[in-house]
Amino acid sequence: MFDFDPLYSTSQIEAIERFIDKHYVLGSPVSCQLLQRGLNDVYLASVTSSERYVFRLSHHRARGPANVKSETAFLTHLSKLGVPVAAPIPTRDGTFFLQGHAPEGARDGVLFQAINGREPLATDTGDAWANGKTLGGALYRLDLEHLLHRPLARIRDSGIVEDAHVLSDLGQIAERTATAIKAFSNLTWTYCHGDCHGFNSRINGAGEAVFFDFDDGGPGYLASDLAVFLWAQVSFGRSLTAMWAAFVDGYQSIRPITPDDFEGAIRFVIVRHFWLMGEYASRAREWGSNSVGWIAREVTFLRTWETERFVGRLF
Repeated sequence: MFDFDPLYSTSQIEAIERFIDKHYVLGSPVSCQLLQRGLNDVYLASVTSSERYVFRLSHHRARGPANVKSETAFLTHLSKLGVPVAAPIPTRDGTFFLQGHAPEGARDGVLFQAINGREPLATDTGDAWANGKTLGGALYRLDLEHLLHRPLARIRDSGIVEDAHVLSDLGQIAERTATAIKAFSNLTWTYCHGDCHGFNSRINGAGEAVFFDFDDGGPGYLASDLAVFLWAQVSFGRSLTAMWAAFVDGYQSIRPITPDDFEGAIRFVIVRHFWLMGEYASRAREWGSNSVGWIAREVTFLRTWETERFVGRLF
């Protein structure tokens, strides 16, 4: 019994080390370091200087439990096909994920192979090309209910946006975007990474982008998967369209992009922004209103993108 029930706890490093040693057969006891705390808690787990892993402890999410079962199955499949990804490590029982008990309830954990390589550079067209090539080489499919309508509901329910006119604008933009996307007759439906913004990868010695962080993946629109990279180049004041062109070239070095999927990706930039806003809005009680107050200002970006980008092609 706690006087202050936690929404989200951060484990002691020693507890993470004991958990890994208990459930995995590794060379020797691990030494862990917290890399980041946020949507997930991510730890570097080192056995030796050359034997390193990454342990991800999933956070509770408004959209539902972590998608670790299908994520790890998909990653294992991709790894067997030779696609460069951070493959999950089996537990002593042969499973690829497990649960541990935290004060706020059960949390899912997965141990991944650590990726050797450097972080992609934001303005390196070669890195953008490599990300597109790896995305094109996977099997790639997330619907509008998951990506657009539920995030909009979370924004409304959070109370972060107090201006009724802004809320109305958000609703109308979402409705117009959904209508436009449904009007496409030939959008590709496949399996998506879900978060290919350019930094969920490492560039290995061969110049390949090796992907990780598939926990937002699932069946969905290829146009949505492509749009995440475009969105990362144009949102929050950025204007790195050369990276988008390189990304598209990298993808099309493996497989073509249909006209509907290309034009659909431009529409899905708005969907991606709604998705991110909904993710942050759902965490307002944990992170505080000051940390998510930016959401109310984002209607300007959405209006501008909608009015300026849908006459002919984008670039």
